Amino acid sequence: MRTSLFSRRTIRQGAVLAVGSAKIKLLLACCILFTLIALSGRTTSFMGWKQYAGSLPRSSLPRKGYTLLINTWKRNDLLKQSISHYASCPGLDSIHIVWSEPDPPSESLINFLNHVIKLNSKHHREIVLKFDINKEDSLNNRFKEIKDLKSDVVFSIDDDIIFPCTTVEFAFSVWQSAPDTMVGFVPRIHWIDKSNGNQDKYTYSGWWSVWWTGTYSMILSKAAFFHKKYLSMYTNEMPSSIREYVTKNRNCEDIAMSFLVANATGAPPIWVKGSIFEIGSTGISSLGGHHEKRTQCVNWFAAEYGRMPLVSTSVKAVDSRCSWFW
Repeated sequence: MRTSLFSRRTIRQGAVLAVGSAKIKLLLACCILFTLIALSGRTTSFMGWKQYAGSLPRSSLPRKGYTLLINTWKRNDLLKQSISHYASCPGLDSIHIVWSEPDPPSESLINFLNHVIKLNSKHHREIVLKFDINKEDSLNNRFKEIKDLKSDVVFSIDDDIIFPCTTVEFAFSVWQSAPDTMVGFVPRIHWIDKSNGNQDKYTYSGWWSVWWTGTYSMILSKAAFFHKKYLSMYTNEMPSSIREYVTKNRNCEDIAMSFLVANATGAPPIWVKGSIFEIGSTGISSLGGHHEKRTQCVNWFAAEYGRMPLVSTSVKAVDSRCSWFW
């Protein structure tokens, strides 16, 4: 009898424990489910997705495309090759060619470029081609204000380098996340010149210093996105002495633009990883004494601003969809 009574008590206790365990598991499951529901409601805002974005006023939404602002000088073959390529990029809205040659562009060149644009543009989009004719031969011409731009952003490029459209479109998306800064592919760095113990002197360093240290403070305008407002600021607000220096020395207009943007934002540029294909090698950088002249520019511009506006950084934007390790 005692054994039977003990067995019944044991069974009842086991049943109570089983029910208690089931209740605990059910409670935990409900808590987990509630947590997942709560998180799912917040995920869109956490990831930066706004469910109400579609209801925003149209004027508050950024324009989708960009303008190709290409600088050229008596290299029509390179110009044709570059425009033929970039016409196939899906985000391209218009093309402005900075023309500073003594003779205007020929009808045959204009007709050819319009033909290849129409032939290569995606889905037969209408891409406007314009030549910005300049009477004066100055490197400042590439940053003259353009009043009839279709887009808010320009992709400034030289005629002798090409980037794949996928790389260009990725850089454009990076610029959209930081539209006040410069976003591009060619980084450079300035260092304090400590050789004489002078903290107010700087030296300009090229690609190998960037590669070795992972640090940069400039993005060269030979391949960079920036807001169109900086064209107006370069032409109308930047110290005229800097434009005169660029014209006289035929160098450093790209450094001047980096100074301008850094001075306006107080922030560094953004370097985007990308493959560069050079189709020409007769630019200013191939001339002797290039590094020394660039160092002189950095120091002269800093003196004109009364300080060093350039900001160093080690941030690099990488498209993780195209990288095995990131």
